[in-house]
Amino acid sequence: MAAPGCRARIEDAEGNLLGTGIAGPAALRIGVDRALAEVEKACRAALDDAGLDADALSSVHAAVGLAGVGRKGALEELVLRPHPFRSVIYAHDATIACIGAHGARDGGIVIVGTGSVGFAVVGGREVRIGGYGFPISDEGSGADLGLHAIRMALRAYDERAVGTSLTRDVMMRFHNDPFEAVAWMDHGDWPRTMRHSRRWSCAMRTAGDPVARRIVRDAAEQIDELVRRLCECGASAHCLAGRARDRRCSRGWRRMSSAGWFRSRAMQWMAPCISPGVPP
Repeated sequence: MAAPGCRARIEDAEGNLLGTGIAGPAALRIGVDRALAEVEKACRAALDDAGLDADALSSVHAAVGLAGVGRKGALEELVLRPHPFRSVIYAHDATIACIGAHGARDGGIVIVGTGSVGFAVVGGREVRIGGYGFPISDEGSGADLGLHAIRMALRAYDERAVGTSLTRDVMMRFHNDPFEAVAWMDHGDWPRTMRHSRRWSCAMRTAGDPVARRIVRDAAEQIDELVRRLCECGASAHCLAGRARDRRCSRGWRRMSSAGWFRSRAMQWMAPCISPGVPP
């Protein structure tokens, strides 16, 4: 899987794809200036892929989907920022992904990357479930898995729980010093470290590590809840997007999902459209 980042697509007026581009992460939690710089970088890469000059960006009508648009004041700040496009509208990344998955049809999408969210359009009404930001929300996400892995590692270090390959590996990342973990908590890059911890959990689960299996199973149940709630809201077709589509993680979630929703009528696997700010 590619590293998390934003992707851009350039289409003509008839909807024909002309080019694509990719840049670094563009979620608003990293800062508006940095996020918009990555969006512009992805768009310029798409121009280059389409064989267009860089100044063609001033002729582009842009729709930009960004994680974090729902935060208080975020949209108001965005619309005041200068941009290189002919026109621009900003939307939540889940809105863009849902349009990419279902077009004009009703349907839902569950994004599971560093964060998580359920989103659907039903009868012209938008439904959003979760996705209020880590650590208070985003259950079942990469960040959530990573946090649980570190908690279990600290418990094992204190001998409050049985140590496993996963917990030992996590502690080694902190030089087997719990106060290194405390220092990281105070000053570290939470999302980046949590993504690494998510990879540890998925890899160790595949190897049969019992703590990793428990962590991934609990995450699967959280994602099940998003799917079930979207179904209750009337969305019968769903798509899974984000880095949960990683082969190891998504396979593990489908196997350990208590309700089996990932194998049932609730999930219709489709490849979502990825736009700036939507995790690949």
